Amino acid sequence: MVGRPLFTRVGRGLVLTPTGQQYLADVTGSLADLSRATERASSQSGVEILRIHSSPSFGLMWLLPRLALFQEANGDIQLNLACSYEDVSFTSGFYDVDVRHGYAHWTDGEIKTLRNEFIAPLASEEYLRRHPVRTPEDLLERRLIFSETPLVQWKQWFGKFGVAVSRKAYDFAFDRSYMSLEAAALGHGIALESTMLASVHLKRGSLVPVFDRAYAVEVGAHHLVYPSQNADLPRVAKFLAWVEQEISRDT
Repeated sequence: MVGRPLFTRVGRGLVLTPTGQQYLADVTGSLADLSRATERASSQSGVEILRIHSSPSFGLMWLLPRLALFQEANGDIQLNLACSYEDVSFTSGFYDVDVRHGYAHWTDGEIKTLRNEFIAPLASEEYLRRHPVRTPEDLLERRLIFSETPLVQWKQWFGKFGVAVSRKAYDFAFDRSYMSLEAAALGHGIALESTMLASVHLKRGSLVPVFDRAYAVEVGAHHLVYPSQNADLPRVAKFLAWVEQEISRDT
């Protein structure tokens, strides 16, 4: 039907040819439009559906507590949120935006890095009352919570602030930021974690920074990723602007 090869065989697999890549990009938009048209026909009149995928910790700790605010400001948009640890593919046109964590190495869309994110030692006030911390060296005598996901780890943090560290055993270790932050809020120790993810805890006072901002390390760890053609969609533009506004309020 196309008249030109869309795939070429490499080993036991198939890869898209340049023609196939262009064809995929062209039909993806059409399939997405068809999917949206079906959704609009079956949903409440005048309501746009915005589909967001997010890394779990950001979705649970930053986005979910603010969904009511988004809805109040954008009553004509229904936000559907899904979370998983894998980056989604935009090929089907199902998702509008993917909130990803890590280094911005992706090539499948536009990338908007969220600003004002810092990695800092965080603890509950009660823990710090029982176990005062005055200098970074004091942390070596305190319960430290190890989190696998932050871009800055305890070893790098201690090195940045001139603390010599021999091998230290951590009292708790977690592979998800939301678990590390919850453990710290419960008074189990001090977590080196994202102030962006901890923003609700910090507002409530269930977590506080152990030191002032001078001991926080700025990172670009969370990113809004979306196909370039989605930037012109009003629902996506509103979401991107709203996220920027909410982040500005946190600073």
